[in-house]
Amino acid sequence: MEDALEPYLNGFALGILFFLFIGGIYLVIYIHDIPYNIAKKRKHPHLEAIHMAGWVSLILMHSIWPIIWIWAYLFTPKANHYDDSGLTEQEKEDLEHKDKIVRIKKLSADIEILKKEVHTIEEKLGLTEK
Repeated sequence: MEDALEPYLNGFALGILFFLFIGGIYLVIYIHDIPYNIAKKRKHPHLEAIHMAGWVSLILMHSIWPIIWIWAYLFTPKANHYDDSGLTEQEKEDLEHKDKIVRIKKLSADIEILKKEVHTIEEKLGLTEK
């Protein structure tokens, strides 16, 4: 009875080994793509370079993969970064104008603080009249 099942069991074992081999290849490719997906999500400016470095890391047996992962995480999108791909020229100009106004207000507030500090220092040194 055992001799009758042997060819089937050998085929079943071979099938399992085949699927494990294909699954292992898929897993390695999936893992190498993690830094690329991180960079894509963060809109990294070096997206294609990170992707190519991931493929190179496959050749180098993933020895540089942790460095690529760190590289993908290094870029942090700016808080005032706009995705202006779907905006009209007028809307883009309005956004730039609003940014300039915000920067001018911040600079004005800084100038007022500095004026007060200068006045305080001048009073301490006796350079101004009270």
